[in-house]
Amino acid sequence: MRRNRVSNCLFGMVLLVLVMSTGSRALAQRPLSSPSPSPTPSRSPSLESQFFKNVLSDQKAIWTAPFHLQREDTKWLVPLGLGTMALITTDRITGDEVAESRGLTGPSHTISEAGSALAGGGVAAGFYLIGRKTHSYKARETGLLTAEALLDSAIVVTALKGITQRKRPDSGHDRSEFWDGGSSFPSGHSATAWSMATVIASEYHEHRWVQFAAYGGASAVSISRFTGGKHYLSDVLVGSALGFGIGRYVYKTHHRKNVAPGGDEEDESLVASRWPVISPQYDRRHHRYGIGLTWTF
Repeated sequence: MRRNRVSNCLFGMVLLVLVMSTGSRALAQRPLSSPSPSPTPSRSPSLESQFFKNVLSDQKAIWTAPFHLQREDTKWLVPLGLGTMALITTDRITGDEVAESRGLTGPSHTISEAGSALAGGGVAAGFYLIGRKTHSYKARETGLLTAEALLDSAIVVTALKGITQRKRPDSGHDRSEFWDGGSSFPSGHSATAWSMATVIASEYHEHRWVQFAAYGGASAVSISRFTGGKHYLSDVLVGSALGFGIGRYVYKTHHRKNVAPGGDEEDESLVASRWPVISPQYDRRHHRYGIGLTWTF
């Protein structure tokens, strides 16, 4: 009877994983619509002032994502679903094998600290404060979007943990069971590490070493949660997928292109230019014509 109940739980769990992780991924890959042209330049609201509003809009988009899946999503939906199902089926076996390797526990716990909420918040604050100090909009935006992605991930992971209530690998006889008062699924450290890494790697996409360091660090954190006996492989997979999807969605939705140091949206070439730029200025309606001189240094 116990095994039948667990089988039903696993089947329901697989469906939940498919919907949530693939939905977040679909949102992350969906192209943004182009804004309508404006006849006169205007200053956009700062990311600071829009922070909590953006988080609320993110949550609405994330939780309604399953209703926006398209046929082409099956090319990654099927592999992810099959992989998740296979891992859930073998989690107890692999988890017990790792539990016998006690030498991995200490190093794994040390590495996994990089995926804690405290570490993630420190990284976000560091980027933001450095950006303010050095007048670097990119660093400031990186800090804000990282904090936004971390908060989004924390909300989603907390909700899923409460729904699934999976027992952790060190929970004794009932380990790996769903709906049994646990908090193993999905891995919060993995979601934190991947959401943070994805925003940073996306912001500094022109530097390959940044991408390597960010994604390499996130992978190390995810693996360490398994080798440290804190999570199963399926917990890590889904947590990582959620973190990556949420990080990509936050970046693609709220990243501001062509932003000048003062905060106004301009041509990127003007931001980096150290030579004066002459541009025509005209207003046909009032028959006003002239020349504008811009020099950013």
